[in-house]
Amino acid sequence: MAGPLAHLKVLDLSRILAGPWAGQVLADFGAEVIKVERPHKGDDTRHWGPPYLKNVAGEDTNEAAYYLCANRGKKSITVDITSAEGQQLILALAKQCDVLLENYKVGGLEKYGLDYDAVRAVNPKIIYCSITGFGQTGPYANRAGYDAMIQGMGGLMSLTGVPEGQPGAGPQKVGVAVADLMTGMYAVSGILAAVIHRDRTGEGQQIDLALLDTQVAWLANQAQNYLTTGKSPERQGTAHPNIVPYQAVPASDGYFMLAVGNDAQFQKFCAIAELDEIAQNPAYASNTARVQARAELVPVIEQATRQRPAAWWLEKLSDAHVPCGPINNLAQVFADPQVLARGMVVEQHHPVAGKVKTVRNPLGFSASPLQYEQAPPVLGQHTEELLHSLLSMKDEEIGHLREQGVI
Repeated sequence: MAGPLAHLKVLDLSRILAGPWAGQVLADFGAEVIKVERPHKGDDTRHWGPPYLKNVAGEDTNEAAYYLCANRGKKSITVDITSAEGQQLILALAKQCDVLLENYKVGGLEKYGLDYDAVRAVNPKIIYCSITGFGQTGPYANRAGYDAMIQGMGGLMSLTGVPEGQPGAGPQKVGVAVADLMTGMYAVSGILAAVIHRDRTGEGQQIDLALLDTQVAWLANQAQNYLTTGKSPERQGTAHPNIVPYQAVPASDGYFMLAVGNDAQFQKFCAIAELDEIAQNPAYASNTARVQARAELVPVIEQATRQRPAAWWLEKLSDAHVPCGPINNLAQVFADPQVLARGMVVEQHHPVAGKVKTVRNPLGFSASPLQYEQAPPVLGQHTEELLHSLLSMKDEEIGHLREQGVI
């Protein structure tokens, strides 16, 4: 397999989303990622449907769309890690790998003899990435953590949703599991940093990564707004806490996103919107002033934008280099000329459905381009292949393990 990480092997013991997302990114980058799943059941998300992938006859398969989003490029092996034989298989595989990725509860793998110390004993150079809800330490360490609750606990839901005093006011979670996804991305960067450290020193290590820590870390400017002022930011709907106007605004036929980033762009917007009095008013000349005058300025802007359809605004503002954009549904996203031109959807052969479409990795490498050779695997698709190639097991041994329910 091509890609900048083609020299790495990753043993992926994770399930659901944060860990599998990290594993998929590593697989996209060319690493050989071995996904370990429970015999007969597999990753929980295989059953998180509908919707399910259709076969060539248009019938539902057993492959849930949720599972497909986070497991491209991997090889699936089924192993019962609760059995002594299964635990030995995992240790044998770990001995052959550079990275182990897991998201069991704190101490969850220790009872199976697959914790960091046990794996390090057979492979001192292993990079062992542990993803949990709350980390390996602290008063919440033994709690389970899930994306929606982390969005709440970590402050994101206090920032997302309709402002108080408006119809429909209240906190909202983001429409995708961003705490999980960001944790997966931090896992990738942490793993790559640990690989570089190992290349320099020969030393492996454990990575302790928590959903809550991640959520707090990427509060970004909103966290800094609080740390700077001591005041908790409030929900602003689609509006930006530090820039005005920067939000969804109404047109005569719907909404569009207006993202004025500086004073010159504001002047251009006012010219197009025929808001000469606003443009000439010193009270709105700077972004600082506009943020302070948000409550009185935004209704005036919205009254102007309501006079024409969204397409008119998008054309005129784009021609003037004032940032703006439509608010697309996913059908519109995947029909967008730019998305099509960038080839954001890849199609792969699938052993059950015939073919499957997934969203490609957004990174493009000039010297080591990514290739998408392996569709999200069906359960246990590569069990025998991996036991043969990595552990040199014979057919008789594999057959025995299958009879015993180990694989």
